[in-house]
Amino acid sequence: MIAAAAPRPAGEVRLLALDRGDARLATVHDLPRFLARGDVVVVNDAATLPAAVPATLRGAPVEIRLARLTADPRRFDAVVLGRGDHRMRTEDRPPPALAIGDELVAGATLRARVTIISPLSPRLVEITFVSPDGDGDVTAFYSALYRAGRPVQYAHVPERLGLWDVQNQWAAVPWALEVPSAGLPLGVEMLLALRARGIAVVGVTHSAGLSSTGDPVLDAHLPLPERWRVSRTVFARVHAARAAGGRVVAVGTSVVRALESAARSGGEEEGVTALRLGPGTELRVVDALLTGVHEDGTSHFELLSAFASRDALRCGLELSRTAGLQGHEFGDAWLVWAV
Repeated sequence: MIAAAAPRPAGEVRLLALDRGDARLATVHDLPRFLARGDVVVVNDAATLPAAVPATLRGAPVEIRLARLTADPRRFDAVVLGRGDHRMRTEDRPPPALAIGDELVAGATLRARVTIISPLSPRLVEITFVSPDGDGDVTAFYSALYRAGRPVQYAHVPERLGLWDVQNQWAAVPWALEVPSAGLPLGVEMLLALRARGIAVVGVTHSAGLSSTGDPVLDAHLPLPERWRVSRTVFARVHAARAAGGRVVAVGTSVVRALESAARSGGEEEGVTALRLGPGTELRVVDALLTGVHEDGTSHFELLSAFASRDALRCGLELSRTAGLQGHEFGDAWLVWAV
């Protein structure tokens, strides 16, 4: 699968629609014709943080990649990478030797202390950002993070990305550690076009995490537990649509996790989910998923098997390869209907 190497205009993004064994090629601009009045499209309104932070450890360069939010705005799970930059494959960047109490220095006003090292991988640690002067101002911390950090990116995108390259047009809540990329080709004009056809558009918030860590053992545990927020108003809207015969279309796997976690939460509006979707999962809320083109064997592809059989998905991959569809965050799209 060819990886898209840069952001593309929405008009260039193609769409493969998979519905009970039927596969059709179109463009993302054709999305409204696959939906009907009364359907609900759900987007993730999480804004992408500058979650890749250059730092030093005992004078040697390292990179902190924030991997999970916690209830404490200064505390994160993070992956720490050694020498290299985003042009080097993540799996080729060695994990630095870390110990509890080590300090990662990311400039004069941004430092992180290692508090836990995960038994899953030496790459994964819990860190707490501390101010050299002891100032506990969270606003000042986030200002420093935005000055020092960059978007997380991988070797298939050689040009350095700006934070504006990895934001959906409706992004609002700074929770995402990587861009919820399924929404990138849509834009506000598409949302307005959907609403004009009687298709509702609502938002949830989900802290989309890292898609790769460079450690296959750790990657097998992705996605890590992630925060979600679904208001009672949105959840009621979704259930009302389904009760009236409408269908719920999630824009991105993060939206699936948010909605399905909310459905299992007993009425909570916010929480942390460790829900892993896959074959045999009962989908209680979502009827279809708009997503990128994912290779077999990835965690995102595994989630798709909650919607369609592996045979159907592999047929979709073969058709995608034949048609030259591109993968990764700036690639083409699939619309997968649940069987």
